[in-house]
Amino acid sequence: MARRKDIDGSAGVPTFYGKELRYQRELAGLTLQQLVEGSFYGPSHLSEIERGERRMPAELAEHVDRVLKTDGFFQRRCEDVRKARRTGHAEYFEHILEAEKRAETIEEWCPTLVPGLLQTPAYAEAVVRATLPLALDEEVEEKVSARMARAHLFESDHKSPEYWVILPEYVWRCPILPPEEMANQLDRIAALARRRRIVPQVLPWNCGPQLLMVGLVTIMTFPDAPPLVYVESQYSGDTIDDPAIVKKYRKAYDRLRAAALAPEASLTLIEAAAEDYRSDKQPD
Repeated sequence: MARRKDIDGSAGVPTFYGKELRYQRELAGLTLQQLVEGSFYGPSHLSEIERGERRMPAELAEHVDRVLKTDGFFQRRCEDVRKARRTGHAEYFEHILEAEKRAETIEEWCPTLVPGLLQTPAYAEAVVRATLPLALDEEVEEKVSARMARAHLFESDHKSPEYWVILPEYVWRCPILPPEEMANQLDRIAALARRRRIVPQVLPWNCGPQLLMVGLVTIMTFPDAPPLVYVESQYSGDTIDDPAIVKKYRKAYDRLRAAALAPEASLTLIEAAAEDYRSDKQPD
């Protein structure tokens, strides 16, 4: 039998909340299954809330308070947890923060930038400052820190999702950082690929018009839920789970992948571009 992992309640508001939930459940002598009986949620969902990995829906919080007789404690605090979880992120991104931790596969495409999960701190700061030119340094630092925290997905001790990314060659042909920092950004992508954490494919700059040329697209699949698509523009994002629309994005992404270079050739190109920047040359 696997040893139950302890919860560090000092790690943040979600884990503090989850640890209290586990304490109250065990104090009442209830299993996860017993606590969720009568709700629309399963024991695995509740277990992830206890570990601070998933948000508490308001209706489940109300159910938990009623069963545990906790006088509305979990219902009153669940909104605090939601706010803490999305600190440094836009409100519309909240669902994706949770989903990417549970995903079995993540496939991304961004036509103009390196996707957030792969960005170095310097690259993320440049993007945030360009997007929010009047933001105070404290706000920029908060957003950069939040973006870097997402990348722990590739470092965690549990099984990471299978992550594929199509990178347009444009993102390093039009650099947004000084040469050494652009080299560091490309090194970051190459290192993750060499460690078998990600699979990058490069879309050549001269490949001609393709599908999905406008806006970021993320496709996620899950072991216990239907797939979803997340699309994002400058100041908004939308999560799509309509099967017919998800299928269209799936086909479009597959066609885009077919136009990209093979993973090994892509990695060679990325590493060569990093070396060019270190030699103070514009990548060929």
